[in-house]
Amino acid sequence: MHDGKFRIDARDGSARAGVLVCAHGEVETPAFVPLATSATVKGLDSAEVEALGFQMVLGNTFHLFLQPGHELIAELGGLHEFMAWRRPIITDSGGFQVFSMGHGSVAEEIKGSRTNERQSRILEISEEGVRFRSYVDGAEKFMGPETSMEIQAALGADLALAFDECTPFHVDRDYTARSTERTHRWLDRCVEWHSRHAPAGRLLYGIVQGGVYEDLRIASAERVAAAPVAGVAVGGSLGQEKEQMREVVEWALRPAPPEKPRHLLGIGDVDDILASVAAGIDTFDCATPTRLARHGSALVPDPEARWRLDLAKSRWRDSREPIAEGCPCPACRGGEYTRAYLHYLVRAGELTAKRLLTLHNLTFMALLMDGVRESIRGGSLEAYSRRVLAGEGPWSPTSGGP
Repeated sequence: MHDGKFRIDARDGSARAGVLVCAHGEVETPAFVPLATSATVKGLDSAEVEALGFQMVLGNTFHLFLQPGHELIAELGGLHEFMAWRRPIITDSGGFQVFSMGHGSVAEEIKGSRTNERQSRILEISEEGVRFRSYVDGAEKFMGPETSMEIQAALGADLALAFDECTPFHVDRDYTARSTERTHRWLDRCVEWHSRHAPAGRLLYGIVQGGVYEDLRIASAERVAAAPVAGVAVGGSLGQEKEQMREVVEWALRPAPPEKPRHLLGIGDVDDILASVAAGIDTFDCATPTRLARHGSALVPDPEARWRLDLAKSRWRDSREPIAEGCPCPACRGGEYTRAYLHYLVRAGELTAKRLLTLHNLTFMALLMDGVRESIRGGSLEAYSRRVLAGEGPWSPTSGGP
């Protein structure tokens, strides 16, 4: 069904370091996958993203379906040619965006700050799929398992995710159970389409759902583990707090086949990545590093501040410090750019601020994952995690070693 291979080269407890082989090249794992939501990692060109050390990006099935349209992208050679990224691409299923239309972001949904406008965009969630109104022009659209697979195939994804319903945090157990069962039936339809139509080398991952209920998560993980898929993704609501999230991830991984790669959807905080790698996750995607950059915040080795430095704050108006001492990114290297300068750019709304902070935040993530891989190979992940969680930057000479 697929020609892709996943090789585990080293283990440290449940953590694994290895290589995921895709049609467009190899991805060293554990890996962080930057979002190229609308066929671009916002603010950067593809060559810059590759130069930072990233080997795979994530394209957004839902947004590219609405604009410019998967048919046009296919006519222009697929997403790799369209955005001049010739390394592996993973595409999400569109299921999370269906969730977002009705409930907002995960944070908004947990807080209950949803709007009638959002709710009205979803017209129907049925066995067949989802009818909704496009945010682009208000036109009625439909997406089901086969639609999602067709779109991802047209985009030319190396790695496609099965269509799922991303259940909200606040729904009750009965709804979560019914939704999870429907996601499993949708998985069967995705597998059927994939087996008939996907070209050799294209990988399909199933998505574990089940909300915050242990038995539902484990049952869903067992269902995905038994399916003929190349890998396992963990999705849906992972809970309200970090401790609950880590518990839910552990439930989802318990039945996961050890030989298959595991992807955690939408998680990108430093402490969450370290904990999830230790639990056995191989790849991550998240908007946080690039979104923070566009809103004027940099990632820094400061756990007390949740690794965030808000450069819009007036306290940095005359600071001669770089974002982070020792960081090799273009925004920090040589101390050329001060916090004062970046504060000014952020407050002025200059695009240069977004670019420099994006380069910095992605450098932080790339070096963090370099250290994770090196420490797993050296049997020192726990020591590495302790140093990072204590505030040592991932660019420190001691970060990756024992």
